[in-house]
Amino acid sequence: MGTSIDLFSYHLPSEQIAQEPARPRDHSRLLLLGRATGKVEHRRFFDIEDELCAGDVLVMNDTKVFRARLSGECKLKNGESKIAEVFLLRGDGKEWSALLRPGRKAKIGDAFDLGGLVATVVGKHEDGTATLAFEVGIDEVLAFSDVHGRIPVPPYVDHVPEKLEDYQTVYAKETGSVAAPTAGFHFTPELIASLKEKGVQFEFVTLHVGIGTFRPVKVATLEEHEMHREFVLINAGTASRINAAKREGRRVIAVGTTTVRSLEGSGVPETGFVGDVNLFITPGFDFRIIDGLITNFHLPKSTLLVLVSAFAGRERVLAAYGEAVRLGYRFFSFGDAMFIR
Repeated sequence: MGTSIDLFSYHLPSEQIAQEPARPRDHSRLLLLGRATGKVEHRRFFDIEDELCAGDVLVMNDTKVFRARLSGECKLKNGESKIAEVFLLRGDGKEWSALLRPGRKAKIGDAFDLGGLVATVVGKHEDGTATLAFEVGIDEVLAFSDVHGRIPVPPYVDHVPEKLEDYQTVYAKETGSVAAPTAGFHFTPELIASLKEKGVQFEFVTLHVGIGTFRPVKVATLEEHEMHREFVLINAGTASRINAAKREGRRVIAVGTTTVRSLEGSGVPETGFVGDVNLFITPGFDFRIIDGLITNFHLPKSTLLVLVSAFAGRERVLAAYGEAVRLGYRFFSFGDAMFIR
């Protein structure tokens, strides 16, 4: 039979979908959830300092969002020209995986003129993506998108921020994501400095978030869903320090579901990890690396809600979500946070 995706649903009034981050960011609300007990408490995010101890290891995803949406003109082989959009996903040499508009009409050999940058369709794929070939490499494409592109916010955000920094963590470093690791939005430089002074250890991994973040589960059961691939980088020094914390019995706390996928998907070998991860974490998964999770409130029937349910138990998580809805918490990318401990 399989596990129905409908088991991971809840009702959320649309007015509770956050449209912009809290200001200051660390003043967002924080729901504390006992992983074993289901006990719920309510705080502000800056109170996270009271919940962390010297020796705890916070692992964050330092990926950086780029302006991945580009507008231009599609010149079809039949002679037609149409207003077009290219949503860049992932580059490899001079080729990029992308979403196209128009997508169905575009065929291999069609050209997209993006206002000074031309890409040719060289592949069409069953998942709706296409492969584009540019005349320049990744760095040049990213430099062009930084000037001419638009910020790729999720579809439930009504207004695109004017500044990329508004859809970026304060510690973002490695360019390559089409979505921000939003659990990190709540951290400010001042809060990070205060936690370091307390003795909390910070480690950084890189996972470039792909289009799967935007896409709902379209199948009836978890077993039918095919997880998207994402690039992960964990350097050897980071891996060694995380493994040392595990051996010493110190808590390893992931900031965000992308960090969970990085750590649990790679297994954090002592030598580090570079490669793709496509791990779909579902209930019954044996968590070997993380001891706690800081995360936002996720969409119903999403792979992210399934992951959180795998870590803390579906019934406990959905009960906590229900309480958050009743108390007017803000949900999704710009919303409030949860700390599962």
